[in-house]
Amino acid sequence: MTLDNPLDNPLPPALAATLVFVASGAVLVLEVVGLRLVGPYVGVTLQTSSAVIGIALAAIAYGAWLGGWLADRLPPRRLLAPALVIGGIATVVTLPVVRYAGELLRGSAAGGVLLLTALAVFVPAVALSAVTPLVVKLQLGDLRQTGRVVGKLSSIGTLGGITATLGTGFVLVAALPSSAIVLGLGVLLALSGVGLGIYLWRAGHTAPAVIAAPPRARAVAALVGLAGAGLAATAPTPCDLETAYHCARIVADGQRPDGRILLLNGARHSYVDLADPEHLEFEYTQWIGALVDALPAGPIEALHLGGGGFTMPRYVSATRPGSRNVVLELDGDLVALDRARLGVRSGPDLDIWVGDARIGLAGQPAGRYDVVVGDAFGHLVIPWHLTTRELVAEVRRTMRPGGVYALNMIDYPPVRFARAEVATVGSVFEHVALVAPADALAGRTGSNFVLLASDSPLPLDPVRSRLTTGVRVLTGPELIAFTDGAGILTDDYAPVDQLLVR
Repeated sequence: MTLDNPLDNPLPPALAATLVFVASGAVLVLEVVGLRLVGPYVGVTLQTSSAVIGIALAAIAYGAWLGGWLADRLPPRRLLAPALVIGGIATVVTLPVVRYAGELLRGSAAGGVLLLTALAVFVPAVALSAVTPLVVKLQLGDLRQTGRVVGKLSSIGTLGGITATLGTGFVLVAALPSSAIVLGLGVLLALSGVGLGIYLWRAGHTAPAVIAAPPRARAVAALVGLAGAGLAATAPTPCDLETAYHCARIVADGQRPDGRILLLNGARHSYVDLADPEHLEFEYTQWIGALVDALPAGPIEALHLGGGGFTMPRYVSATRPGSRNVVLELDGDLVALDRARLGVRSGPDLDIWVGDARIGLAGQPAGRYDVVVGDAFGHLVIPWHLTTRELVAEVRRTMRPGGVYALNMIDYPPVRFARAEVATVGSVFEHVALVAPADALAGRTGSNFVLLASDSPLPLDPVRSRLTTGVRVLTGPELIAFTDGAGILTDDYAPVDQLLVR
């Protein structure tokens, strides 16, 4: 049985496959880049990633439904080019919309995260997701081949998504800023739509909507696209450098001429005084500095999980000449920024290893380090694989007898993550202490927590003498009471982001 479809002749198979492949792939490019667009304003957390994926899937579902609905009511051949053009214009406009709205929604909770994500992904993804059902309707000329046609085009769309995901994650993000990817994708889609419209017009002698539209409508569409591109070029950008992992920015401290603050995805990550490496501005670095100062006199071997602005390696080198620091830092572009703007230099006192800290830790020799400092974050969250009992066991393996592990954490009421991490570290080390403001320990406010651990008694008296008013050190029965039966984090079960939800 054949379908009576005299107006909408099937597209050439290669063209149909290309349209589905490109449209589906473009949606996945938007999904991958969308996380990088919203990250500087609302953080890169499991909540943000879930929002991007969920909004993208909702857009795909709604776009597929809308495309199918339109295909049954209007000639699909006339709608294909407009879908690409609208998708391209919406993609271009996304960039300034997210950047202006991001400034208003910075640091928002779940509602703001969902709203900003929707602004980044939803409209262009809906337009592009409508392409596949339009193409399917055009290609269904024989009901006996329905399964083959639908299955083939569905698989091609899936391959387009896979190709775009891998290409964006492995190639585009490493080679281009997110703004360039978004603008380039938008322009490519819009031009493809115009080109497709001209081709279909000449091939079918029927002007598609993108060409048959009134001059005023075409002028408005062109104006919106040009305005979007112009606003994208002038929209405020939160980055000095967009790396594969962070939106990085270095700002001067107005109160201290040589002070520099490193912002990663909008959060204050490190403070460096270019003229005085012994200056520790952030309170949690002062606590770790007090621990370093309390170690036996002389040079030490220090391992740092996470580099950031290299505040602590600089401090160790300055206060203990002859010491050696090994830094495991995931982001090579951030290291390059630190070299250019913060004066970081490799040498006998500093060895930088670029790569995942968990992998780098496994390659470190046993029994080497006097102190291991954990200060690796994805926005405000420690990557889950750096919190588990297995990771802590690896840290212990690299330490000399009497060595100390100092872990910086951030947590909020009701302080569930800090409790779980204390229990986790306590399952590996015999001596554990927790440094934090009293209000944070009581679950009344969010704060940095520094967890100290060793196989030997900790030098806590010198640390206590350096603490400011209101900061406490929990040990013994008080620390046991603080954990309050918290579970131990393992490689099999480490819901770090969920524990941190306020």
